[in-house]
Amino acid sequence: MRRKLVVGNWKMYGRLASNKSLLEGVIAGLSGMNAAAYAVCVPYPYLHQAQEMLRGTSVAWGAQNLSQFAEGAYTAEVAAGMLTDFGCRYVIVGHSERRGLFAESNETVAAKVDAAIKSGLTPIVCLGETLAEREAGITEQVVGAQLDAVVSVVGVAALAKTVIAYEPVWAIGTGKTASPAQAQAVHAFIRQRVAQQDGQVAQGLCILYGGSVKPNNAAELFSMSDIDGGLIGGASLAANDFVAICRAAQN
Repeated sequence: MRRKLVVGNWKMYGRLASNKSLLEGVIAGLSGMNAAAYAVCVPYPYLHQAQEMLRGTSVAWGAQNLSQFAEGAYTAEVAAGMLTDFGCRYVIVGHSERRGLFAESNETVAAKVDAAIKSGLTPIVCLGETLAEREAGITEQVVGAQLDAVVSVVGVAALAKTVIAYEPVWAIGTGKTASPAQAQAVHAFIRQRVAQQDGQVAQGLCILYGGSVKPNNAAELFSMSDIDGGLIGGASLAANDFVAICRAAQN
């Protein structure tokens, strides 16, 4: 049986003092809750703080992006090896904000997934459609193409070393949420597409939902057969909300 996973994505929020308070609340709130797995992905400058505070706890940590290059003259980029120096376990790759605001293509995302895996990181690979694409009825074509681009580079077997996050772009930061049935349908599609190449990998694949998960909808979303947890944005910035969502995964 797949273990539930809840990951907080702090995006570009945080300061040393507020991070300390937030992490203290998360650590205390998750004490003794071991049925699911938990992590936070923080801005680069705060990786050391996360490492120092979360080392030895049940909460893993990671980054929100990485370079596809191992090293070189790539000013302001951050390589996978730099993340592992800070004890990162996870790295978010291909978030819709990276794709939309910073023009990351499916090919770039696939190269970053490859770099993460080769360095021993677990990439959380984000897939999802815009509102226009959903209304045009091409959700599966869009999500399928994003997934296929990754598989074409790393191979289907390597998906066993990844986490997939389905994030309908129209439900991120808008207050809108795909219904549990809508989310489940896309998660099932992703799993079935992987199963066409490797049923065992598909069965073990952790697929998170990443569209405005809140304490009041987490339990219903997580009850769906192909939803294995959540990639949490805004609600991960409040310890009580994040812990409540984690409790829904625990149960």
